[in-house]
Amino acid sequence: MVLAPAAVLSAIFALSAATWASLAGTAAAPAALAAGAACFAVAVIMLVRTGLREVARLERTGLTDALTGLPNRAALHQDFKQLGRSEEEVALALIDLDGFMLVNEHYGHSMGDRVIREAGAIFLTICGDEAVVYRLGGDEFALLKSGPLAATLLEGMCRRIVERLMRPMKVDERRLALGASIGLARRSPGEDVSSSELLRRGDVAMYSSKRGGKGRCTWYSPEFDRSREAIRQLDDELRQALAGEQFELHYQPLVDCGTGQVVAVESLIRWARPDGKRVGPNVFIPVAEESGLINPLGLWVLRRACTDARAWTGIKLSVNISAAQLRNPEFPIQLGHILEETGFDPTRLELEITETCLVLDPVVAERSLAVIRGFGVNVALDDFGTGYASFGFLRQFRFEKLKLDRSLVVQASEDEGSRAMMLSSITVARAMKMEVTAEGVETEEQAAMVRAAGCDQIQGWLYFKAMPAADIAQHLGHAPVERSPERAEGPPTRRATPKAA
Repeated sequence: MVLAPAAVLSAIFALSAATWASLAGTAAAPAALAAGAACFAVAVIMLVRTGLREVARLERTGLTDALTGLPNRAALHQDFKQLGRSEEEVALALIDLDGFMLVNEHYGHSMGDRVIREAGAIFLTICGDEAVVYRLGGDEFALLKSGPLAATLLEGMCRRIVERLMRPMKVDERRLALGASIGLARRSPGEDVSSSELLRRGDVAMYSSKRGGKGRCTWYSPEFDRSREAIRQLDDELRQALAGEQFELHYQPLVDCGTGQVVAVESLIRWARPDGKRVGPNVFIPVAEESGLINPLGLWVLRRACTDARAWTGIKLSVNISAAQLRNPEFPIQLGHILEETGFDPTRLELEITETCLVLDPVVAERSLAVIRGFGVNVALDDFGTGYASFGFLRQFRFEKLKLDRSLVVQASEDEGSRAMMLSSITVARAMKMEVTAEGVETEEQAAMVRAAGCDQIQGWLYFKAMPAADIAQHLGHAPVERSPERAEGPPTRRATPKAA
């Protein structure tokens, strides 16, 4: 279309030239020449206008997102450049839709496109004329606002967006639960910050919102950059540690409420750093989950634990599995290979998962758990009483064991409401033919309480702390003393392993 005006102009010029040639030497030549020049001038003006309109259209197309009709990333940079000439405060919000990837996986990209358009419409409704809404690509959007109190006003809009997306989004006949994680950044008047740097800061803050539990707004802080560098360094060290076999497993026994004998052990990962510095799993496991290292690390834990526990006949082995592992469709297959490779009896293996594994992707979780149970492996719901796991979860997933979190045990020994919750949980678990384990039991009074409540097993420092594999065999086959000699070494242990290993 850009070439068409030039072609038409050439045709007119050729026609004019031919006409002049035919009239050359006649009396009509001067008049024809004047008329031809006028026509030529009009044609040039019309074609120039057409070309300018076409250029403007192409420019608008280059600044517009094709799916939503919103301004795109290039438009944001252009708008920010214009704002850069003023001395006003500028605030930017970077929005990422939580759970959008699952929409594409479960319902297809056509549904994903409709979700993107609906999200853009929601943002436009909330922001109105107060801020400009952009779609940057994928499920990322941005908001830009300038002027007095720009940061405060933009934060208010973002909080309304978070609140709105906490409710299901209706797309066609489906109601989809998404959510939004938002990062906020600002440029103070007179501050020299480019649009690319402001976007980077918003991105850093947005990922902080995701790590903090999603569904929230977070302002950028320079501390985030220092933390990111520390995380990057820790990730490099973790990869070296896995390659250099710096990890080791300890095991904490679980005792039978009736006999007091050890009936199971739970594997707990330790990082034996060469420099002797102690780094807890609560620090390095989230880094491993974010980087993807949790998959090879989790498989290492499973393989080592199954190898260690082969000789401990008559007891079960519990291994914690992270949400990232359970979301990996290859995990059940990898588990099967490990069981075959180590020769470990799958009926002696118990995988512990938390409600987070189920909330993030219940469809994939249920499918994976069905394959895992097909091997003969049991599944336990860990840390019950700390989050939002309901009795509906217990009915849907049919766990073989329910583990009451230490916090619920401690609170149950202090107030009636928590005790009633613990008793009702045990009653429901019993009705569903689940075993019940009380975690974090530290006193004889707590042990007596959970026994009377109907628990099957007890885990805690009252009996044993986590110990190396070599120390487990001596505690098998007989009832332990009520108070472990190691109890006096220090305060009660907290779970030294994450829900991943």
